[in-house]
Amino acid sequence: MSSFGQISLMLFRLTLFSLKLIKNNMERLKGKIAIVTGAAQGMGESHARTFIAEGAKVVLTDLNEERGKAIADELGENAIFIKQDVTKVEDWKKVVAEAEATFGHVNVLVNNAGILGPIKTITEISEAEYLKVIEINQNAVFYGMKYTIPSMQKAGIGSIVNISSVAGIVAIPGYPSLAYMGSKFAVRGLTKAAAVEYGKENIRANSVHPGYIKTPMMVEATDEDGSGAADAILLARMADAVEVSNLVIFLASDESSFLTGTEQVIDGGMSIQ
Repeated sequence: MSSFGQISLMLFRLTLFSLKLIKNNMERLKGKIAIVTGAAQGMGESHARTFIAEGAKVVLTDLNEERGKAIADELGENAIFIKQDVTKVEDWKKVVAEAEATFGHVNVLVNNAGILGPIKTITEISEAEYLKVIEINQNAVFYGMKYTIPSMQKAGIGSIVNISSVAGIVAIPGYPSLAYMGSKFAVRGLTKAAAVEYGKENIRANSVHPGYIKTPMMVEATDEDGSGAADAILLARMADAVEVSNLVIFLASDESSFLTGTEQVIDGGMSIQ
C-alpha cells in the first residue's frame, strides 16, 4: 500500500474512532438506574434532565408532586416521579421498591434535596429551625444511603453522589447559619464513611460542593441578579445548574470508576481566596 493509502486508512480509522467516542459520550449513563431527590426544580431538575439525555433511567422524587410529575412526563418512558418526603423512612422504602419494580436494581443515588434554612446566628436560630435543617440536609442523606445501598449490592455496582456545598468545605461568615454549614460538613463525612464501608463491594461515594448556583434556593441567599454573589467568585459569575450536573454525570458514570471518598468542589474559585 502506498504512503497515501496508508495515511487515508489511518484517517478513516481515526474518523470511525471519533464517531464511536461521540456516540458513547451521548450515552455515558446507559444502563444506569438512578434516584434523584429534590428533582422538581433547581439542580435536581437539571440532574434528572441531563441523566435522561445521557441514557439513564431516572426516578425523580420531590414533595412538589405537580411539578415533579410534569417533568417526568416530559422526559418520557425512562423517567418516573414519586412524591417523597426525604425525612421519612417509609417514603425511602417506597421509592427504592418502586424504582426496582419499574426499572431494576438501583445503581446510582443522587442525594440532592436540601434547604437553606433561616439566615440567623447561633443565638438567633431556634432549636426547631436548627433541627429541621439537620433532618433534611443531613439525616435524609443517611436514610437515602441506608435504603438504597442494598439495591446497589444486588446490582453489584453503585455510585452515590451526595450534594453538599462549599459551606461544607469552609465556613462562610453569615451564610446562612451554623445549621446549614454543620449539615453540609456532615454530608462530607457521611460520604467518606460510605466510601470506606462499601468500596470493596464496588460501591463508590463522592460528595459535590457547589458554590453559588443560579437556582431558586440561591435567590434566598443573594440579591436577585446574583451580582453580590459574583463579587465573591474568582470567575466573577454564578454557575448554571447544568455545570454542576456535568460533574454529577461524571461521578455517576463509569468514567469515574476509580474515584471514591472525594469531595468535588465546584465554586468558581470562591473557597480558595
